[in-house]
Amino acid sequence: MRDAEADAGGGADGGDGQGGHSCPGGADTAAAPAGGAPPPHAPGPGRDAASAARGPGMRPHIFTLSVPFPTPLEAEIAHGSLAPDAEPHQRVVGKDLTVSGRILAIRWKAEDCRLLRISVINFLDQLSLVVQTMQRFGPPVSR
Repeated sequence: MRDAEADAGGGADGGDGQGGHSCPGGADTAAAPAGGAPPPHAPGPGRDAASAARGPGMRPHIFTLSVPFPTPLEAEIAHGSLAPDAEPHQRVVGKDLTVSGRILAIRWKAEDCRLLRISVINFLDQLSLVVQTMQRFGPPVSR
């Protein structure tokens, strides 16, 4: 999980630049690649206002999570329970949920590492509730 935290740009230290992690998207930090100026990026058809505001050379933070379930049906139930929850900060944090067999895969893409961390924590709280509920009521009965 340590690698995932490093890739996501945050970690247990809060992503404030202490402990070897930094948050390039944070309001209180300045980010510039080591060794000089970042390469110029021309605006393209896929760039939106948020990515242009990031500045040249800044990449979005991406975090992925794969959650195995005992059966494909339980993965689908979890997906159905978790997918309707919209991201509060949809303009800067995107979240995609997919099911492949018995694996629920979640992928976040965020402009700001603090908002990413908040989104992941909230999702894990919701996932915990879904899993506890499914355990409490036993395995699903297929229709």
